[in-house]
Amino acid sequence: MKYRRLGKTELDVSVVGVGTWQFGGDWGKDYTQKEVDDILYRAKELGINLIDTAECYGPHHMSEKFIGDFMSRNRREDWVIATKFGHQWHAQWTNAWSVDQIRVQLEESLKALRTDYIDLYQFHSGSDEAFDNDELWTMLDKQVQAGKIRNLGISIGSNDNLYQTSKATELNAKAIQVVYNRLDMKPEERVFPSCQEQDLGVLARVPLASGYLSGKYKPGIVFKDNVRKGHEREEIDEKLKLVSEIQKNEVPEGVDMASWALAWCLKHPAVSCVIPGCKSPEQVEANARAADLEL
Repeated sequence: MKYRRLGKTELDVSVVGVGTWQFGGDWGKDYTQKEVDDILYRAKELGINLIDTAECYGPHHMSEKFIGDFMSRNRREDWVIATKFGHQWHAQWTNAWSVDQIRVQLEESLKALRTDYIDLYQFHSGSDEAFDNDELWTMLDKQVQAGKIRNLGISIGSNDNLYQTSKATELNAKAIQVVYNRLDMKPEERVFPSCQEQDLGVLARVPLASGYLSGKYKPGIVFKDNVRKGHEREEIDEKLKLVSEIQKNEVPEGVDMASWALAWCLKHPAVSCVIPGCKSPEQVEANARAADLEL
C-alpha cells in the first residue's frame, strides 16, 4: 500500500480507502457485523487505513454503528475515520442543517463510532445556502478546539462546486470530497486546481462510477438497488457502451478494470485517496491492487 498526505491535515492516508455507503443497505445487500468485520480486517491487512462513512448511511447510523463495533475490538489509532453531517435517514435522506441538529449529529456519530474524536468531519453535499452559515462553522471550530473533531472537510454535491471549494481554507476545512472517475472528469477543470492552490486533500468518491467501471455489467442490465434503480435505460446503456470502449482501448491486457479505474484516478496529482465501496474481502483486495498499478 502507498500513502499520501491528506492536504494540511497532517494525516497520511492510504491511497485506497474503504467507502461504506453499502453497509447501510442502499446498494441491495443487508450486512451482518461479521461481514463488515471481514471486510475491515482484510483492509487492515492490506495496509488500508481510511474509512469513509456518513450518519445517513442506513437508518439509525447503521454504517457508523457497524464501524464502531469493529473499532471497539481494534486499535482506534490505526484508522483514519471520515464521516459526514447534514442529512438524516428516515426511509430516505432528509436535510438537517441547523446548528443544533448538527451538534446532536456529531454526538450521535461519536457514540455510534465508539470514539472520542473524528479524524475528518465533512459538510455533506449541502446547498450553498446551508453552507453560508457563520454560526455553523463557528460551532464546528469550537468542536475542533475541544478535540472532538481533528479536521474539517467539505463533501461537495456538485463536482464543479468551485464556490464551496474556494472557501475551504477560510473556514478551516482541509479536505474536499468530490465525485471523480474516468466517466466524470469535471473536477479537473476548476475544483482540482483550487484544491492544489490551497493544499487541500482530495477524497475521490464514486471512483468506479457506481460500478459501471467495474467491467462486469453489460448493456441491458437491470439494477434493483436503491441508488441505481432510478437510472434511465438510455443512460445505463450509453455508459456501458463507453465503458466497453475504454476497456478495449485504455485498459492494459491482463489488468482488472476496477483496479485500473482506481489507479486512473490516483494518477492525478490532486487526488489523495480513492474511496470505493466494497461488498466482500475479495473486492477489497481488487481495490488495493490499484495502489501498485503504474499508468
